[in-house]
Amino acid sequence: MQLLNGKSALVTGASAGIGKAIAAIYVQHGADVAFVATNAERAENALKELESLKVRPEQKVFYVLVDVSKSKEVDQAVEQVLQKLGKVDILVNNAGITKDNLLMKMSEEDWDAVIDINLKSVYNTCKALTRPMMKARSGTIINISSVIGLTGNAGQANYAASKSGMIGFTKSLAKELASRGIRANCIAPGYIETQMTEVLPPAVKEAVLAKIPLSRIGKPSDIAQAALYLASDMSGYVTGQVLTVDGGMVI
Repeated sequence: MQLLNGKSALVTGASAGIGKAIAAIYVQHGADVAFVATNAERAENALKELESLKVRPEQKVFYVLVDVSKSKEVDQAVEQVLQKLGKVDILVNNAGITKDNLLMKMSEEDWDAVIDINLKSVYNTCKALTRPMMKARSGTIINISSVIGLTGNAGQANYAASKSGMIGFTKSLAKELASRGIRANCIAPGYIETQMTEVLPPAVKEAVLAKIPLSRIGKPSDIAQAALYLASDMSGYVTGQVLTVDGGMVI
C-alpha cells in the first residue's frame, strides 16, 4: 500500500544518510519529492537512486542546491519547489552538522555554524512554508532532532543546544498551526549508521552499543519508517510530539 499518493514532500539534507532514506521511502510510497543538498555530486547520485524507486512514471523527483542557513536562499528554493510541485504537504528538516569540542575550547565560529545549520535552517524552511500550508489548511512538518537534544552530551554543547532548541520550536509551532490542520512533530534518533557516526573510534562505538537495550546501532531506514508514519494519515491525530527512535537508549 502506498501511503503518500498525491502528496508532495520537501526534505533537507537528503543527499545521504537519514535524509536520503526518508526521501527514498517517500518516493516508494508515491510522493513527489524535492530534496535539498549542498554537494552537487552527492545530490546527482542520490537523484539517480531516487528516480529508480518511482512507482509512477509521472512522479516528480528533483533537488535544489541551497545553504539552508541562509533565509533568502531558502525562500528562493521554496518558491522554486512550489512552482514545480504546486504544493508542499510534507516538510522534513534533516540538515545537520557537528563541530564537537569542550565548551572551553569551542570557537564562536563552531558554535554559530552548528546553530545556523541545525536550528536556524528549521526556522527558515518552516517560515517559508507556513503561509502556503495555512492556505491549504493542511500539512505536516517533521523535524529530525536527536537523543542528544534530550540528554545532552559532553563535548557537544552546540549540537545539543541546536537539537533541544528544535524540540521547543516544534512544540511551539504545533500549537500555533494546529487550528489550520497543520501538524508538527520531532523524531529524535539515537546512534544511527551514517557518515556522522562512521568516524567514531571503535572503543566509542562499543561503549555506545553497550547502552542500547536492543543491542544494535540503528539504520537510516529505522528513522525513515518513523518519518513515513508521521507524514502519513496514520498519524493524523499526532502533533507536538517527540518520537524517540533509539533502540531503547533513552528510557
